[in-house]
Amino acid sequence: MESYRTVCGHGTGEITEKKSRFIADIFPVSSEEEAFEHIERIRKKHWSARHHCFAFVLGRNPGYERISDDGEPSGTAGKPILEVLKGRGLTDVLAVVTRYFGGTLLGTGGLVRAYTAAAAEGISRTGIITKIHGIRLQIGTDYTGLGKIQHLLLARGINILDTVYTDKVELQVLVPKDETDELCKAILESTNGQALMEEGEECWFSAGDSRTEIYHSET
Repeated sequence: MESYRTVCGHGTGEITEKKSRFIADIFPVSSEEEAFEHIERIRKKHWSARHHCFAFVLGRNPGYERISDDGEPSGTAGKPILEVLKGRGLTDVLAVVTRYFGGTLLGTGGLVRAYTAAAAEGISRTGIITKIHGIRLQIGTDYTGLGKIQHLLLARGINILDTVYTDKVELQVLVPKDETDELCKAILESTNGQALMEEGEECWFSAGDSRTEIYHSET
């Protein structure tokens, strides 16, 4: 199954280390331009802060990475932030950690620990999702086959987007693209070839217990 992990929205976390405040802002991003727009907004919001260090990861296999220590000693801010993102297997994500200096030097080890902890706190305040490359599938069946199809979908963890009841039943589902052929074969076998299936558009989606989100803009 083609998938990747990212964040579902903006999240903020904060820690304090020897009176220095470290504020982490986490964003989902789809381009370098979008990442720098967020960074600039954070700079303006926290205009009196001393440092705005960041890391972001874009794309997959491999991802494009960029970091900035923004005046902190080399390797003490951007790289630790990046390691937090990579350690959680995230991509298409930006983390900006703003530091308000508290008057006490932390040393290189202290800075690494502080920026790591701040980024981790920001991530903990942000929802993580898995996006799956899928396809819309329309399934047509008579009422006799409905229960069998519903059982198959439930067993495979496939959410039903919509159900239309007329003289027959039409179900709209989202299926991981590389599982489509296997699912269609299983449905045909369980209904003795009576179900009709039609593949629709490809998309990326994330599925949870209560809702399914569809993302149309990715390739």
